[in-house]
Amino acid sequence: MTALERFLDTFFKPEVMRQYLPDIAKGLLVTCELALLVIICGIALGLLLALIRSYRIVPVNALIVIFVDVLRALPPLVLILILYFGLPNVGLNLTGFIVVWLVLTMVLAAFSEEIFWSGILSVDKGQWLAARSTGLSQTQALLYVVLPQAVRMTVPPLTNRTIAITKNTALGMVVGVGELLNQATTAQAFSGNATPLMMGTVAYLLLFVPVVYLGRRIEQRFAWRKA
Repeated sequence: MTALERFLDTFFKPEVMRQYLPDIAKGLLVTCELALLVIICGIALGLLLALIRSYRIVPVNALIVIFVDVLRALPPLVLILILYFGLPNVGLNLTGFIVVWLVLTMVLAAFSEEIFWSGILSVDKGQWLAARSTGLSQTQALLYVVLPQAVRMTVPPLTNRTIAITKNTALGMVVGVGELLNQATTAQAFSGNATPLMMGTVAYLLLFVPVVYLGRRIEQRFAWRKA
């Protein structure tokens, strides 16, 4: 057997591909579901926190800052392990899927809040004053005048951060979530062959390369020079 044949037999074995393709596809579906939930909930929560913070209620803002700083400082894996293995001790049992979703949502919300808050602060104060002078309330000025400008400026950094955090769905394997990496490593263990891992790698590329390309297009579309 030549070196090329050994390589193909290790990473691209046809029999193994056929046997474990359904498992890899199932894992890819779980990864997509988890990533989509994290993106929607994380960005929505981050935006909500930034809007609340704009009212400058000192005690509330202090809690938001603490929440954001803690979530940005701790590795997601640590939080996943704490929730998954710690909560049952107080009578709260959550599935691995729910735990990973909660943790990644909170982490994305923390980063999103800072990004949205920076965008709100970057809008010139004159925009606030002009909006209020027309009779708009603070909430109306925020929603109709300031926020559209702020969101446009936050799209590029928010896109990058979202892509980075959603790739952490692979951490679900440590708590038994049947996502892509879990399915691939399990198949590799049973088959004694690295082909399932290569299949998982290809699946990740098929999933995230279009997302990265879309993110680049969004950055170009909402670049500051076009605002």
